[in-house]
Amino acid sequence: MHELLAPAGSYESAMAAINSGADALYLGFPEFSARQSAGMDNETFLKVLETARVFGVKVYVALNTFVKDQELEQFIKDAVYAWNAGADALILQDIWLGAYLHEHYPAIKLHLSTQAGVCNVYGARVARKMGFSRVILARETSFEDIKEIAAEIETECFIQGALCTCFSGQCYFSSFAGGCSGNRGMCKQPCRQLYTLGVADKMEPAYRLSLADLSLGASVQKLMDIGVISFKIEGRLRRPEYVAAACNYYRAVLDGQEVTDDLLQDLKRTYNRGNYTKGLACGQPSDLISSSLQGHMGGYVGKVRFKKIRGTYRVVVDSKETLIKGDGFKILRNGKEIGGGAFGGTTRSGKGCVLSTQAPVQDGDDVYITTDVTLGLRLLSARKRLPVTVSGLFLAGQKAKVCINGMNCESADVLEPAQNQPLTVEDIQDVFKKTDTLPFNVSFGDIETDSVFVPRSVMNEFRRTAFAAYYNTLTALNRERIPDEPIDLPSYVPYDIGKDAAKTAVICRDTEDYEDMTADIIIIKPQDYSSVRIVPCDKELFLYIPPYMTGRDIKLVKPAIERTGGIFAEGTFGMELASENGAKLFAGPGFNITNRIDVLGAEGEYITLSKEITNEEAAAIATERCFCLTAGDLKIMDLVYCPLGHDCAQCKKQSFYGLTDEQDRTYRLIRYRTTECHFELYNYREFAGPFGPCGRLYDFTYADAKTETDRLALGITAVKLYKRTDTTSGHTIYPTK
Repeated sequence: MHELLAPAGSYESAMAAINSGADALYLGFPEFSARQSAGMDNETFLKVLETARVFGVKVYVALNTFVKDQELEQFIKDAVYAWNAGADALILQDIWLGAYLHEHYPAIKLHLSTQAGVCNVYGARVARKMGFSRVILARETSFEDIKEIAAEIETECFIQGALCTCFSGQCYFSSFAGGCSGNRGMCKQPCRQLYTLGVADKMEPAYRLSLADLSLGASVQKLMDIGVISFKIEGRLRRPEYVAAACNYYRAVLDGQEVTDDLLQDLKRTYNRGNYTKGLACGQPSDLISSSLQGHMGGYVGKVRFKKIRGTYRVVVDSKETLIKGDGFKILRNGKEIGGGAFGGTTRSGKGCVLSTQAPVQDGDDVYITTDVTLGLRLLSARKRLPVTVSGLFLAGQKAKVCINGMNCESADVLEPAQNQPLTVEDIQDVFKKTDTLPFNVSFGDIETDSVFVPRSVMNEFRRTAFAAYYNTLTALNRERIPDEPIDLPSYVPYDIGKDAAKTAVICRDTEDYEDMTADIIIIKPQDYSSVRIVPCDKELFLYIPPYMTGRDIKLVKPAIERTGGIFAEGTFGMELASENGAKLFAGPGFNITNRIDVLGAEGEYITLSKEITNEEAAAIATERCFCLTAGDLKIMDLVYCPLGHDCAQCKKQSFYGLTDEQDRTYRLIRYRTTECHFELYNYREFAGPFGPCGRLYDFTYADAKTETDRLALGITAVKLYKRTDTTSGHTIYPTK
């Protein structure tokens, strides 16, 4: 059975999904959800659960953000509450919290969030070992790897909706650029802004990091063929009309029905960024980046014409469509937005519709409808009904009996023979056709009566009682409740390493320039993994493993792993990779370790705490093997795709590019290669701090070796610091001046 999984950011969206054919919903609370502003309050959550159970629709609850140590008790309470309320599974990002829940509450079903970055079979094996029954794959995962993963564990894939620029779970841009952590559900989407890309010459400002919306369409069949179980529509922040249109479209695709162009046009009109892309599964398509247009562009309806109407030139959309007052639109010229507005309600038969706009339009500009009032009303008018068959016996001297889909119900009183106006079969059917607010579609089986008399008011009350009893059987939660007991968190005494005892690790290109460095650990980060250069030295060596690696990438790097004997991994799949290759593991900041359960559960010789916790939070969970990123380059994004447009024939294959925002801040865009080119985005300032009770990790990948060696020998005294605490995100940022 293939599952169509829809977003439910509100009660209205949940109902739109159910009424349009979704098999399952996913939603979140205000806390611990990667879409904090789409979190449901308790009353709405319970209401959605009840309706979903009536129609056999599953509900998955997202608790998929970083969880700090001081939040552990509340997180576990929320998880237990959601399960006891009737959630069919919980979606988590933190694999060690998943393992904790699986050990202490084995009844809870766990799905691993796309934020965990599962993109190869090693990540899938880690998920399974931690107690997860399903993985929600990173959007960048290739078909080749998806097939291998689907053979290992139940698999869920995104098929429609927004694409994040950064690889799942590795984005710190919003956190360090604006103090609002995307990993805590508060992303401000700096990737959707205008940037100037510096290559040989600076290109004009454009949406260089903004990706078009994913829309796989008929390509979903390929995912079905390779074993994917669940097909996910992104969009908890989108309107109910979008949810309905997306469900209608993909219900037809999954059921093998005729997929008409009208279904796709409905979808485009409800939300469409960049006219859609097929995504990265088969390699980077030319339409992946929506560099000219940001936001919803809608569906095409016609072109602008200036026409003389009653002696005045008006702006008219030359279209066969009839548009109504309240419809909204955008005007594009050569793919770029010129402006927008609304239809004023004036339609001239055969001569188009008059537009109300202040945009500097020209003849021939393209008009796209972004709010289609008629379509919205149609999409949201659908009502799902549950088939209900009613049979009954209404015999004198007996209590009235009805059977509703196999459930029996009888009246409180014995029926009397009729003196006049006997009850007929048609009378009974007329009463039971009424369902009040219950979503039933009633048909009738055998109904028998022998001319009894029952007042209409009594019959109506009996019908309400019988239908309510049946409805209660549908909404009843038939599973054992997890007892509400005190949270059993592991006891924990942080280890105060102290400044003098802390080890030092340095990320660098190769060991040659660092032979005289006083660091204890060298992490080699090649620019080209097909030719890794390793110079033997008397220090511990680890090979840097980025958070995204395909199965082919892993085969490429295995010889280098053997030569170093250790890996510094940014993705949790590194635990399985290190184990399989008999290598030591250094867990990088991409593991996103934020609490004691993470520290105790993470495998490896060394672990790095999250970049998004304060000194005080680090001190509360630090152990002897813990490191903190302390100084140097601050990576804020991992890009699997090519922001230069993937034109390899024209590419100059530079290592460094500048990406400048509208505040004239230049971020470093760095290219590296595994089996294909990938990119990293670094903050416009170097990082300095925190200097907590941990080992120190210096990222000097792109710095001049001699200069940074000198700085390290000086104890980083050349770095001037200022401290800014952002109360929104709750973490302290220490950039350099």
